[in-house]
Amino acid sequence: MSMRQFLINPKVITTILILQFVPLVLFPPASFAATTQEWWLPLLMAVLIMIAIIQIFRKATTIWPWNLLSFSQGFNIISRLMMIMPHAIRNENGAQFFNGQYVFLSLIAMALSAFMLWYTELPEVRLGFLRD
Repeated sequence: MSMRQFLINPKVITTILILQFVPLVLFPPASFAATTQEWWLPLLMAVLIMIAIIQIFRKATTIWPWNLLSFSQGFNIISRLMMIMPHAIRNENGAQFFNGQYVFLSLIAMALSAFMLWYTELPEVRLGFLRD
């Protein structure tokens, strides 16, 4: 079985669709504190992903749920690019430290979002899910 055949397997498609949430919420725990302004964007993107996945699982033949997935993952990449520089350095008692956890998680999340964008744009994936 080739890699392409593996990726268009309906069970793999379902698994990857469910995993769409991972890159959106991959932040350090401190980012979800009520005192920060970072928690609402991952929540909004997760809600959009949930709406799209529900429509896809209902076997909707329209394109908008797939476009909503792409929008959410693309917006995740853009927002993380905008937030990575302000969060790359953290201040603790007047000293500045490199925030490796935030930078590493952001890079991983952007890579996962890029994979999700590529994967959901494959025609075989969209057709393969409808055939299931």
